[in-house]
Amino acid sequence: MPSIETTATRGSRSARLGLRTTPEQETILRRAAALSHKSLTEFVLDSACLAAEQTLLDQRLFMVSEGQATTLLELLDRPAEENSGLRDLFAKPAPWNL
Repeated sequence: MPSIETTATRGSRSARLGLRTTPEQETILRRAAALSHKSLTEFVLDSACLAAEQTLLDQRLFMVSEGQATTLLELLDRPAEENSGLRDLFAKPAPWNL
């Protein structure tokens, strides 16, 4: 998955997001931004984009144990078996072709 540009200096910005925080949340965000040598906007945007990328990756990449991986590979290596349910499903026209 290509990484989303996250620093304020890349590209032009035309979309606007707004958010409200508690005073405590604003304080911690401002402190973290200062420690990162970023503006508050840069810090919040970078953090949000990283979290969004991780969320999307979590939907595509999952970790399994060695035993689970071995079992999966063994299932994939088995010869194909007749599956009447799949045969019937694929015999029907696709809904977008109706």
